[in-house]
Amino acid sequence: MMMKVALSGSCYWCMEAIYQSLIGVDLVEQGFVSSDDDEFSEAIIVHFQPEVIDLKTLIEIHLHTHKCTVNHSWRDKYKSAVYVFSEAQKIVAEKILEALQGDFSETIITKVLMYKQFKPSEEMFHNYYYNNPEKPFCERYIHPKLKKILTDFSEYADSEKLKNV
Repeated sequence: MMMKVALSGSCYWCMEAIYQSLIGVDLVEQGFVSSDDDEFSEAIIVHFQPEVIDLKTLIEIHLHTHKCTVNHSWRDKYKSAVYVFSEAQKIVAEKILEALQGDFSETIITKVLMYKQFKPSEEMFHNYYYNNPEKPFCERYIHPKLKKILTDFSEYADSEKLKNV
């Protein structure tokens, strides 16, 4: 059974590359997400197989690949959030965030919000990293995050996609 969750916290190029590089993730949609009380934020929607990679792991990777404890000046554009698609998923996500707080010395600012709307980014930005791995942005910002996947979450890394990292 396929499930989905939306995530925001950094640029969608970074998040897209991270989640495209995981086993059990079948589709990553890149664009802008909003909730009921929320402006649009750069985000991705991750369609995943929970029997291969669970929601806890997806959220844990999200927290460890963006500044989830920092309320910086770009937080309007890059809101640190998990957007859920049901009340049941919201309860689970909130418990996951609470449990993962122990991984961080500072308070996690990531919020759990109800998904309301999605606007896809322009087609030319889709699959950005895998189409442009040599670009300076990719080498500086995305490549280190993919290395983190290989070292800290190797059991979920798609080794074929990450063979050149």
